[in-house]
Amino acid sequence: MLLPTDRTVFQNSWVVPDLETAMRHWVNVCNIGPFFVLDHKQDIVDVTYRGRPSTLSMRLALAQAGPVQIELVEPLGDGPSCYRDTVRAGQSGFHHVCMWTRDIDADATHYESRGFAVANMGRVRDSIRFAYFDTSPVLGCMVEVMEYTPEVAAIFKVIADAARDWDRHDPIRYV
Repeated sequence: MLLPTDRTVFQNSWVVPDLETAMRHWVNVCNIGPFFVLDHKQDIVDVTYRGRPSTLSMRLALAQAGPVQIELVEPLGDGPSCYRDTVRAGQSGFHHVCMWTRDIDADATHYESRGFAVANMGRVRDSIRFAYFDTSPVLGCMVEVMEYTPEVAAIFKVIADAARDWDRHDPIRYV
């Protein structure tokens, strides 16, 4: 079976202990921005962690760096999650690459048939489903797939457009 995702990695993601500090580092060191901050404290639903019902809560920031989206994730809460599987609390580290999917269930079948567990799966309330596959033993990071919708693609386009010709004004934007 061929992987049903797009297979184009459009996002690289890091887990960070402090979102504001991490954004400032990316802005000051790499001149990447502006960052758009999203709170996912209560709007992630239908969550499973390694096959069991769970919760998932985080703050995240997105910016565009050329063709690649940079995501910074600050996990919230003490419960188990795919973020804590590879990056300890209080630490920063590369976590995952992300690709679009048009069939998340087929992706789950694909990765599981190759021995990679679904670390977390869930849905943004009234929106897309996503899944993290624990490919870290062979890739050194997880793989996330996110359902493609024109609405989410449009939001990501706004972020990419803001980065084009960005003049370092308003580097952190809370939405």
